[in-house]
Amino acid sequence: MLVAFVIVLLLAVVGGIWSALRHVRDTQIVRMARTTVQTAEVRAKNAEEQLRIAIEELRFLAADRIPAAVLALTHEHAPVPGLLHPQEANAQLAKAMRDVLSAATDAAAGERDRVDAAARSAMRGATAKVQSLLYQTQSVLHDLQHELDDPRLLELDFRNELALRRIQATAVLCEAWPGLARSDSPLAEVVMGAQSRVAGYARIKMANHLREQRLAVVARAAEPLAIAVAELLANATSYSHPDTAVPVTIQQSGGRGALVVVDDGGIGMDDETLARARRLLDGPETLLLTELGNPPQAGFAVIGRLVRQYGFSVHIESSPYGGVRAMLRVPAELLTVLDDEHTLSVLVPAPVETAAPQRQPEGPQEDTPVTEATPLPSRRRRSPKTAAARPVAPVPPAQPAPAARTPEQAGALWGALQDGTRSGRTAAGTAVTGDEQGDHTS
Repeated sequence: MLVAFVIVLLLAVVGGIWSALRHVRDTQIVRMARTTVQTAEVRAKNAEEQLRIAIEELRFLAADRIPAAVLALTHEHAPVPGLLHPQEANAQLAKAMRDVLSAATDAAAGERDRVDAAARSAMRGATAKVQSLLYQTQSVLHDLQHELDDPRLLELDFRNELALRRIQATAVLCEAWPGLARSDSPLAEVVMGAQSRVAGYARIKMANHLREQRLAVVARAAEPLAIAVAELLANATSYSHPDTAVPVTIQQSGGRGALVVVDDGGIGMDDETLARARRLLDGPETLLLTELGNPPQAGFAVIGRLVRQYGFSVHIESSPYGGVRAMLRVPAELLTVLDDEHTLSVLVPAPVETAAPQRQPEGPQEDTPVTEATPLPSRRRRSPKTAAARPVAPVPPAQPAPAARTPEQAGALWGALQDGTRSGRTAAGTAVTGDEQGDHTS
């Protein structure tokens, strides 16, 4: 009996233990199931949230980030926004978005370069044709000036020079040849020729401080240097008040080079604009037409192209006159000295005596040359015909305080001179005999 009781008791204990274990196991299974369900629900919610974030990031990428990145290709200070949800987006999504943005930017840059190259090519072809026509027009105008006494021809020649400068600048910007071959040219005459290509030429006052008056620019750099100086002068006259003068100084530097210094009394430049201008003047290796603004401001970019190709340099800084000072340095390897047989132009200002004091308390001396604004200097090809056909009259005595002539006044004086010439020819024609008249009319 006792044994049977023990066996029953053991069976009851074992059954209780088994029941308890089974209950624990069921409870654990239920808990695990609940945990699994909760985890699945959390993952589903996270997945939905990540999908929502990814869709919003894609929309933001297409609508804002890619256009901003493309804009930053031409405007380096333009901000490019980051992720719309930087905290919520996971690492994989952020990397994928960066890869997409980088690929889109690279594709846009490649297409931009292709379009810019095509535009340059088209503009090179167009400027070459227009430039050729302008040179032909210039030649015809010069011939007409020898044959006809019409002051309007001088104005037409000047307008042609302005158009030619624009076309030359565009050609240089498109990496084309300047289009004009010149011989070794005196530096002072190169600057005078550049002055004749600027609309505000009468405001430009040149001071000649060269120690060697026959200092010249070698043939290969003469025209590029004239284009660069013309762009500096055009910039100075355009960004300063019409009533102010633009001082230009030509001098030899401490070494064997030379300097052309242009000052203006304009509004100057802020730091950001000055930094950008200096970058363009340094001649960057890559420069796109789209970087020049709308409308394009190509003056400094043109000079930078010439600086890179021909080896002179340009530096700009604040001017004592309140605007900008531009200093163009011509290195010694681009300079030469002409022989004594070369005749210098009388339009070039006389050299300034460096030993003379800057101020004279008693007023200017009688023998001190004071030059007034000369009529528009016309660029001439060096040929026997031009030299013989266009003698230069002696400079009249200077007045104590000469007033600068406007283009209209210069044209009126030129017209009065030619009216007198025409009346003289008419008077001479009345003395022709009847037989001679018959010969002329036959």
